[in-house]
Parts: sequence; C-alpha cells; structure tokens
Amino acid sequence: QVQLIESGGGLVQAGGSLRLSCAASGRTFSTFLMGWFRQAPGKEREFVASISRSGGSTSYADSVKGRFAMSRDNAKNTVYLQMNSLKPDDTAVYYCAADSRNYRFQEGYWGQGTQVTVSS
Repeated sequence: QVQLIESGGGLVQAGGSLRLSCAASGRTFSTFLMGWFRQAPGKEREFVASISRSGGSTSYADSVKGRFAMSRDNAKNTVYLQMNSLKPDDTAVYYCAADSRNYRFQEGYWGQGTQVTVSS
C-alpha cells in the first residue's frame, strides 16, 4: 500500500511558477514509476509527466514540454513538478500517481490532488 500526498498548488498569475510536491509513504518508493496527471473542469484527466524509477528518464505531454520539469528524490520519497511560464490553460487539479508495473498507472496508486489556478 502506498499513500500519496500532493502539495504546492495555489493561485498564480500567468507567466508565473509553482512547484508541486508529492510525498509517498512506504519503503519501496524507488521501485515505483511516478507520474503527474491533471484534470480541468469539464475535461477528462490527462497525462502531464512521468519519471523512471531512478529519475534518469522523463516524459512530458506536448502541452507542457519546455515549461514543466519532473524530478524525484528517492531518499525523501518525494517527486516534484516544477511548473514555469504557467498559462491559464494549465488550471486544473493535479494528481500524483505511482505504479510499480508500467506507465499506464491504471492499477497504481493516486493522490487526492492539489488545485492549480492560473489567472490571466
């Protein structure tokens, strides 16, 4: 069982930055692939970024490439999402996900989400 707790969301003006954190419980954090997803009002949840177990490989949605950066600290059981040059379209609830098997995260663990609101 893994519990994920996101933090760092808030209200920011367009062009600003936020850093989200996701703290995981358990001793096997380094065995999990990690991901960030988001869901805007009236829209389906969408992939934002993912990171390999070691942190050496990352993947991003085209909409955030060059603006967002995902990282992890296995010693702290935490993943981060640095979000720069934020746009109003980035407004959503951001969710952290963990899966020990694959990057689909369909059978993994999910956090409760943190709200990010970008004003124009």
